[in-house]
Amino acid sequence: MSMKHLFALIVCSATIAATAATADVQDSANTESRSPSTQSDAEAAAIQRVLSEFRTTRVPLSRAMAIAERLHDGSKTADINFEIDGPPVYRVRTIRNERVWENAIDANTGSITGKEMTSSLKELDREDLANILALKWIKQELSDAVQIAEKAAAGSALAGGLIRQEGRLNFVILVATEGHLKEVTLEPPKVTKQDSSRH
Repeated sequence: MSMKHLFALIVCSATIAATAATADVQDSANTESRSPSTQSDAEAAAIQRVLSEFRTTRVPLSRAMAIAERLHDGSKTADINFEIDGPPVYRVRTIRNERVWENAIDANTGSITGKEMTSSLKELDREDLANILALKWIKQELSDAVQIAEKAAAGSALAGGLIRQEGRLNFVILVATEGHLKEVTLEPPKVTKQDSSRH
C-alpha cells in the first residue's frame, strides 16, 4: 500500500507541535467531524488487515530506516511505508546529494528484498522534489519525528514522511496502536541562518 493510500484510511488522528509535550489524540468512534462521509466497511477491513499484519512483524520501522540508510553512507530517509501487497515490507526512500534510492526491507528479517530503484532528483515530480529539498533546511530528521510520534501516540510507527499541508511542511507519521491507526503531525524546526553558518 502506498503512503497516500494509507493516509486515506486513517481512523483517528493526533496532532502535536514539535515544541509541545502533549498530543490531542482522538478516537475514531468519538470523531464526528472527521470527514463528510463516514468510513466504509471496506476501509475499516483494510485498516484492520494492515494492522493485523503489522502486529506480527519483527522489524520496527526505525530499524528498517537504519538498514536502508546504511546501504548508502550519508543518506537520510525521505519517506517510508509499510506494505502488504506480498510478504510484508517497508518501502524506504533515502536521499543523498542528487541521488534517490528506493529499497524494500523485509519486515520480518530486515533483509533487502527485490531490486533497488535509483533515480536523480530531476526525475521526481514537483511535490516530491519540493519535500525532499526541504529536508536540507530542517533541523529534525524523520527518525527523530518517528520517536516523538511513537511516544505521543503510544504505539509503533508504520509509515512516515514530510508532507506539505496548508502551505506548511510537516512530518506526518502513521502509528499503529491497540487496533487503531493514528496520524501524528509534527512541525519540524527550521534551520536558521545562524545554524547553517556553523556547518
